[in-house]
Amino acid sequence: MSQQIIISPRELSALCRRLATSGSIAFDTEFVSEHTYRPQLCLVQVACDGEMFAIDPLAIGDLTEFWQVLAAPGHETIVHAGREEINFCLAAVGRPPANLFDVQIASGLIGLEYPAGYGNLIYKLLGATPRKGETRTDWRRRPLSDKQIDYALEDVRHLHPLRDKLHGRLAELERLSWLAAEMAAFEEEVIHARSRERWRKVTGSSSLSSRSQAIVREVWLWRESEAERRNCPVRRVLRDDLIVELAKRRSADPKQIRAVRGMERGDLQRHVPAIAKAIEKSLETPDEKCPETVRRDASPQLAMLGQFLSSALSSICRAAEVAPSLVGTPNDVRDLIAYQLGEYDGAEGEKPALAEGWRAEVVGQLLDDLLDGKVSIRIRDPRSEQPLAFERE
Repeated sequence: MSQQIIISPRELSALCRRLATSGSIAFDTEFVSEHTYRPQLCLVQVACDGEMFAIDPLAIGDLTEFWQVLAAPGHETIVHAGREEINFCLAAVGRPPANLFDVQIASGLIGLEYPAGYGNLIYKLLGATPRKGETRTDWRRRPLSDKQIDYALEDVRHLHPLRDKLHGRLAELERLSWLAAEMAAFEEEVIHARSRERWRKVTGSSSLSSRSQAIVREVWLWRESEAERRNCPVRRVLRDDLIVELAKRRSADPKQIRAVRGMERGDLQRHVPAIAKAIEKSLETPDEKCPETVRRDASPQLAMLGQFLSSALSSICRAAEVAPSLVGTPNDVRDLIAYQLGEYDGAEGEKPALAEGWRAEVVGQLLDDLLDGKVSIRIRDPRSEQPLAFERE
């Protein structure tokens, strides 16, 4: 493949005109996220119609025209583990890239490991070994060497061949509709993650009371605002464990806040009044407006059945040639069991993941039959890669 470096708005516009007429665009990004509130985009790599391009956003500045082309209909967009790529497009034009084909997700749907690294997919599906090196590159520094550009372009060199190989296998297995469903769900999850209650991801907060979670929410919102203002990672402003400790103490008294071990840092001391204000606001929040707790203790039967059937899940998935970790987690198994036992605490009308779509086809119905006693499990061969056998009564 030939390759070009795009370093000016004029060159970018010329490339975008070419991309707009193409039926398939593969792309990847290099970014740095350790030092800023949002990841800093440093390079965009594109493969299209037998050519590769490295777009330098630090030289060009505004890449809106490129993201508009990616989001426009009429082509397929190929990525590997494309969460951040989707986020960059959403941030620029409010829409994801059109008609996404994520080779990592597709590989899980034909039975390869999930999530699979790019190099592993190239080796397993194409029998090639990607070039290595430059793994510690600071992509913000300029100029980039030819070696660095070549390394970055390796991330798109094989995306089209990988897509073709995976598409062919998915067609053989009649699973192209599965991929379409997974890509739609993946895009929706990425979009919602930008706006939903991300404060619930604060480590250690799930077991707190409703009132303490209200404190977590308000302090988290302050932390987000402060991190964005300073353009720094959120945990550089205030660690998760300190938010949880403050929530447990439920005190807006500045002296009590300063007494928390870990709050003695000079920059945190300066922010104590703002943190106290956030805690005070949460303490004054009416009970009905405090967050609902989402954690509930499982019954002993549910816990035991979940552990047992989670082991069966892997065997079912391997027999069906689909990655177990893509199908579901132990929590998903427990949700399905709870649904069958009338203990499911999902939203009204909502079904657990394993009871819908292709997941129900692969594992959901079989797990239902196991719970109903219609199917039994026995050990067929303890030395086999698939030691369990499922037999109908």
